Amino acid sequence: MTQFGTEWRAAGACLSADPDLFFPVATGPIAVQQMTMARRICASCHVRQECLDFAMRSGETHGVWGGTTPDERIRARRASTQRRRRARMSPSWPGAQQIRAS
Repeated sequence: MTQFGTEWRAAGACLSADPDLFFPVATGPIAVQQMTMARRICASCHVRQECLDFAMRSGETHGVWGGTTPDERIRARRASTQRRRRARMSPSWPGAQQIRAS
């Protein structure tokens, strides 16, 4: 199992907040309202970046982490993957010519 440092959690602005805000079960306007409240808490958090980094590294697909929604993290992962692919295919990347020749 992969281990990620989580000592930053003790300094999270969400520590005293209702966890249901960050992991809404409902759908529709109620869920949107909960996620909006969660994101407001995240906006003032001193460990927001650490939280987001954790969610991205661990592939967290549920809840609000680092002020982002699951959909926002999915889009960020896809964009990152596309950037890496483009970088690998760049003529300046050492293995690019070999890949193209295959």
